[in-house]
Amino acid sequence: MTDRLANKVALITGAASGFGEGIARRFAEEGAKIVVTDINDQAGRKVVSEIEADGGTASYCHADVATASDVKNMFAHADSTFGGLDILVNNAGWAYSNRPSTDLSEADFDRLMATNVKSVYLATCEVVPIFRSRGGGVMINMASTAAVRPRPNLTWYNATKGALVTITKSLALELASDQIRVCAINPVIGETGLTSTFMGMPDTPENRAPFLASIPLGRFSTPLDIANAALFLASEEAAFLTGVCLDVDGGRSV
Repeated sequence: MTDRLANKVALITGAASGFGEGIARRFAEEGAKIVVTDINDQAGRKVVSEIEADGGTASYCHADVATASDVKNMFAHADSTFGGLDILVNNAGWAYSNRPSTDLSEADFDRLMATNVKSVYLATCEVVPIFRSRGGGVMINMASTAAVRPRPNLTWYNATKGALVTITKSLALELASDQIRVCAINPVIGETGLTSTFMGMPDTPENRAPFLASIPLGRFSTPLDIANAALFLASEEAAFLTGVCLDVDGGRSV
């Protein structure tokens, strides 16, 4: 364990698996106290227990990020458990299976917007007063290369990630005078539980081939790739960075 995030408290949404789990583990290795939030209680508690077994400090809080009362509660949990908050990672998200954009149901469209965009609105309303009271803080939003180089048949998902890029840049300007830094990460398709969803087909070597061909470095992103980028943006090494939307994509967006 090192100390790049020593004495910091970080809340990561959707941290029971995938990129969120990777970020939670990496931040804990660097000394942060972690609030793991998710709707999968069993998996979330498992991440916490494994962080603790590795010598880190973490606590679990159930939270549906599209529900205002749950969002309010997760910040209250951070305060009551660890005495405040320094870093927020808005990682939780949802995606529909790759399909023609006219085939998405209205219910799924509403769920998508609520999970991917409304959630960041709700979290921002809660966390900004907290950060202001502490003299600053860091918010990291999980956007996507889908925002800057979209793939077809994911139009409405792409739109939610485009919204996060715009939200990130706008909030960065709005909150800079409060010493609140707001950045985003744009991962390329990754090795997570959503891989087959984005591909719109089973995750096999044959089906991966055309996706890999679009990534110059020749592989998918991993949770550790994203976690290391988030660690840099959250650390004092990035103290003069705000409004940055960092492509972690093996060259896909060049």
